[in-house]
Amino acid sequence: MNDFTKTVVTIIKGIPYGKVMTYGQIAKVAGNPRAARQVSRVLHSMSRKYELPWHRVINSQGKISLKDEGYTTQRILLEKEGVEFDRNNKVYLAVYQQQCNKLYYD
Repeated sequence: MNDFTKTVVTIIKGIPYGKVMTYGQIAKVAGNPRAARQVSRVLHSMSRKYELPWHRVINSQGKISLKDEGYTTQRILLEKEGVEFDRNNKVYLAVYQQQCNKLYYD
């Protein structure tokens, strides 16, 4: 596992209950602001192995990127943590987005 991937795993593990982060935000904090797709790949391939709270990662619009059953599962998990959605199915990022910087995870 390379340093970027290790950092991404650490960041995702550190997202608190009831908070979310975006793919791009995680990439930026991990040191590569253009690597949002890599964050998605890490989630897809390592969530089970590292018991990542994958449901706390959403897109930059505040929406769940998954479709169908995945969407429903992620929304239910977030709502169980108290995360609220607006009428356009967007998370209120101003309220629920975890704010952090690289130093927080060092």
